[in-house]
Amino acid sequence: MKDFVIVGAAQAGLSMAYFLKQQQKDFLIIDKEKEIGASWLKRWDSLKLFTPTEFNHLIGMPFPAAKGHYPDKYEIASYFKQYAKKFEFPIQLKTLAESIEKIDHGFLIKTNQKDIVCKQVIIATGPFHIPFTPKFHKNLSNSIYQVHSNFYKSPKQLQKGPTLVVGGGDSGFQILDEVSKNTTETTYFSGSTDIRTLPQEILGKTLWWWFTKTGFLSFSKTSWIGKKINQSKQPIIGTDVKSIINRDNVEVVGHTLDTDENIIKTATKELNNVKNIVWATGYKPNFEWIRNIELCKDGYPIHKRGISTTKGLYFIGLPWLHTRGSATLGGIKKDATYLADKIL
Repeated sequence: MKDFVIVGAAQAGLSMAYFLKQQQKDFLIIDKEKEIGASWLKRWDSLKLFTPTEFNHLIGMPFPAAKGHYPDKYEIASYFKQYAKKFEFPIQLKTLAESIEKIDHGFLIKTNQKDIVCKQVIIATGPFHIPFTPKFHKNLSNSIYQVHSNFYKSPKQLQKGPTLVVGGGDSGFQILDEVSKNTTETTYFSGSTDIRTLPQEILGKTLWWWFTKTGFLSFSKTSWIGKKINQSKQPIIGTDVKSIINRDNVEVVGHTLDTDENIIKTATKELNNVKNIVWATGYKPNFEWIRNIELCKDGYPIHKRGISTTKGLYFIGLPWLHTRGSATLGGIKKDATYLADKIL
């Protein structure tokens, strides 16, 4: 029986593994992917972090790039591989955790490989589980190419003709920027334009330097100001939204309301010439494979700074696990340090 099993081999799981290794615990990391860093490598080709090198260090090993550099997805995946190799973590890839059940003196993890028994479990699968697409997308004709941002790679995937990008978050605007730059065809944008934008640098300092100095990333989710930040709409960082939506070939059409064969009904007009749709519409969490745990109304597990209501079961890498910084690559070490201290 292992002391611990960590489910997930990205930044959250690797950060917890660091502490278990230091304490010489008998543990195993399992991950459904065939390589470390796969969750990043699957994202679109031009993806880069909003945070520069100095705010991306995992505990015990600095990110290998110059200060002020904004890493791409390939550099992030490479860093994770180097990190796991340096500390010689026991990792079992191609292993999907299909269910976790509390048993006498520990947990039973059923996987696509073989069952694993352990004393305690740390879930580090992150918040992005099931790509969400509105149900009415099924009403569309097969002649329209549809792809969720989770599977979008580059404009090369798209058919010739107008494209509709749905979703007004960071992913939506970055993809809108890329698609509209690489075509003379009309690129429609469906989503809110009433958003705040923040540059990556202010007065010669990175945005994250200011966030650190002001404590923006350190307010807990239970504090008054933390609740205000959590409830407010997240700003778009490092993307010049105004210049993108003002391009000659970009047309803003408001929210998408319904679809029927080749017709897409939006808040301002009906579109009948769209050849591609990129759904940058986010994700839904999936923790139902963990048996008998308490979930909140949003589908996330009920916990206190990663400590669940099931003894011996822990969570790391969730959005707002404790602070706004919990969702950042560099912020994971604070949550991991706290959780490791409580566990060990």
